[in-house]
Amino acid sequence: MTTPIHRVAALGAALVFSAAALTACGANESDSDSGNDNGGSGDTGGESAGGTIALLLPESKTTRYEAFDKPLFEAAVAELCSDCTVDYYNADQDEAKQAQQMTTALDGGAQVVVLDPVNGAGATGMVEDAQAQDVPVIAYDRLITNADYYMSFDNETVGKMQAEALVEAVGDTGDILMLNGAPSDPNAAQFKAGAHSVLDASGVTIAEEYDNPDWSPENAQQWTTDQLSKIDPADIAGIYAANDGQAGGVVAAMTGAGVALDALPPITGQDAEAAAIQRILAGEQAMTIYKPIPIEAETAAEVAVKLLQGEDVSGTTATGIEQTEYEGVKSYIFTPVVVTAENVADTVIADGFYDAADICTGDYADDCEAAGIS
Repeated sequence: MTTPIHRVAALGAALVFSAAALTACGANESDSDSGNDNGGSGDTGGESAGGTIALLLPESKTTRYEAFDKPLFEAAVAELCSDCTVDYYNADQDEAKQAQQMTTALDGGAQVVVLDPVNGAGATGMVEDAQAQDVPVIAYDRLITNADYYMSFDNETVGKMQAEALVEAVGDTGDILMLNGAPSDPNAAQFKAGAHSVLDASGVTIAEEYDNPDWSPENAQQWTTDQLSKIDPADIAGIYAANDGQAGGVVAAMTGAGVALDALPPITGQDAEAAAIQRILAGEQAMTIYKPIPIEAETAAEVAVKLLQGEDVSGTTATGIEQTEYEGVKSYIFTPVVVTAENVADTVIADGFYDAADICTGDYADDCEAAGIS
């Protein structure tokens, strides 16, 4: 059987703070070095045929990977296969490190690899190495053109949704700043293409644009600070930030330049990070994109376990996602959701991605009450 999405989502919400704390204390380095988290070893009554699945994630500066993808994937594997083991690695945005982790995983007996590459174009060699050992590879969240399977959200649609929300918020006119993701990340190129398809056809003008090499909030803050030394903050109608981490860096730069929190221009985001949801409720960020990570992690776990156990992988998954094809790769594509202050309660809270207690803390309690969240 498969774990219900709400149950897995609740686990992710419960683990978000502990996972983030572990990352801050160096747990990520420990996981990456040891390469074995044994996340799927708990006995939950799933299938008895065991084996090893390697989960390789690209970085830890974006909150989602350590706080959601990893624990959700491990929990879903444990539910499906009580004797399966998940060996976990995080590359810390280092392509060479990830290649070595793949070698370590294969040498350690991984029978299926779930790979979210630092560099999608550069990961084809890793896939070939795995396939040469009859180990199938699932490209997770970022496309690898020679992977056996691929699963992600409709990334161009994500960029379009962000840009449409920004254009609407600024009134289809004015100068904006544009902060994209890492050039090595194939998803970033798709977000950017989707956003440009809307922005370039609108009345807004992109005053300056930046491709953030590692998605880091720190780079986003510094770049925005540099722009504000040349552009009067009052002349910036809005800011396209490709994800919530960068949005946070933008807010820090703007307030550092003397802009009051209640005078910030509309800022976009992605990933529905807890801090971003709080900013949205407080009116400090216009929107974020909620990509229901539980269904992505759970589908990846289902496909991985089926491959491990030699079962057929075709048709519609237990999570209700129909197999399709994307650029020649068997794929599962998920639908993103726009989150604004008006629908926080009906999206991330209703889905169990967060509890109200995770969001409605301190100064944000009043904002929650105003949004009907209790």
